[in-house]
Amino acid sequence: MQDLLTPHQMAQADKLAVDAGVTSMTLMENAGQAVAYEVTQRFPLQPVLVLCGPGNNGGDGFVVARLLSERGWPVRVGITCAKSDLDGDAAMMARMWTGNVETASPAMCADFGVIVDAMFGAGLARDVTGELAELVDAVNATAAQVVAIDIPSGVDGETGAVRGVAIEAELTVTFFRHKPGHLLFPGAKLCGEVLLADIGIPDSVLAEIDVALHENDPHLWRLPERRVDGHKYDAGHCLVVSGDALHSGAARLAAQAAARIGAGLVTLAGTRDALLVHAAHVTAIMLAEAHGPDGLAELLGDTRKNALVMGPGMGIGAATRDAVSKALGSAATLVLDADALTSFADDPKELFAGIKAREVPVVLTPHMGEFKRLFGDIDGPKTDMALAAAEISGAIVLLKGSDTVIAHPEGRAVINTTSSPLLATAGAGDVLAGVIGGLVAQGMPAFDAACAGAYIHGRAAHAFGKPGMIAEDLPRLIPEVLADLVVAQI
Repeated sequence: MQDLLTPHQMAQADKLAVDAGVTSMTLMENAGQAVAYEVTQRFPLQPVLVLCGPGNNGGDGFVVARLLSERGWPVRVGITCAKSDLDGDAAMMARMWTGNVETASPAMCADFGVIVDAMFGAGLARDVTGELAELVDAVNATAAQVVAIDIPSGVDGETGAVRGVAIEAELTVTFFRHKPGHLLFPGAKLCGEVLLADIGIPDSVLAEIDVALHENDPHLWRLPERRVDGHKYDAGHCLVVSGDALHSGAARLAAQAAARIGAGLVTLAGTRDALLVHAAHVTAIMLAEAHGPDGLAELLGDTRKNALVMGPGMGIGAATRDAVSKALGSAATLVLDADALTSFADDPKELFAGIKAREVPVVLTPHMGEFKRLFGDIDGPKTDMALAAAEISGAIVLLKGSDTVIAHPEGRAVINTTSSPLLATAGAGDVLAGVIGGLVAQGMPAFDAACAGAYIHGRAAHAFGKPGMIAEDLPRLIPEVLADLVVAQI
């Protein structure tokens, strides 16, 4: 499991390491060593510019400059403050650098093969403006390979937001644990490849830090396992509510995904006209007539139907709202997506009250537009938005995007990193809803199912791996992803 540390928590980790006997100078030396090593391993010998800021990030940069120079690299150092403004470990590392130190300027950025960005770290607390912004723009305009220390200067380490302007790096070397800004966009794109280096902070310090944010990883959850003497009902029964005859495809995608992910039984529920369309497309998926909310409630009276996916293709309006309200009174775990969310845009408190009144979990899977319709003007970092929504609604909230965030009402959250641009296609979200529904049908805890669903969904797109993917391709790719995960979790 990969913990994520905010900049404040990273500062805590540094302090705890020092309290445990690791000197702060050792931590800085090790950080610079890690960056210098990557530069020498990845790039041919060539002129390097190291841009140092006033804090510990700049101190790391002076270490990099010294070590590269000792290995024969032509190094030039630019500093964004007066050298006399440096203090502590950064000042000590600057004194150990025996070369020239120049005032950093846009004009000095030309004619270097590699530029090391050591201006600001993840704890940047202000916008980059004025002459510093011009310096950042000059770096980005060069053809040099840019290596950022900790996080590209200008990227907020907690939110991934750009503070004014930001460095565009090919490689970012960070330390001990990733920060949210490495995973959340636009920071994730600006980081380029992110390498995590060990600089001597013992893992034991994490016991004293209240870590509530994690990177999605198969070690965070465990896939359901089939018993050798089990039968299909042991693997659960996922019910997917269909739209009308002309809007049946979305529910069918969800149902196929639920089946592929391993649900023992999957049933599509809807009107007879809609089921006749489904009958022309599916074989192993069952069909059940259900007319209106009462018909759905009758189907859910069979408590073996333990997972319910609602929203894909259902239509927006009172009929869908009433059906969801009725389903909230059932014993099934609900996955609500698309129209099941937007139908409550005029009165989201009705939905939230129904969620909080039940003992069985509900998973909401909005994209940002649906999120805004339900939760209004909640703003801020994406992790904070998802966590606030989970607390307000009482549901597990999966806020979709290139940096999907899964949040639990109890205050913990996970950032998913397996997304792919190929998922920007109609129906991909319906498949995700079905994957989550199929996992909870098998008894997987709802939060774990949401995390695993997002991870597998992204991995399936990567398995396709080329342009031309459509949502119908995703369910067929799930077995390949599952096979790899089963081996990894043995």
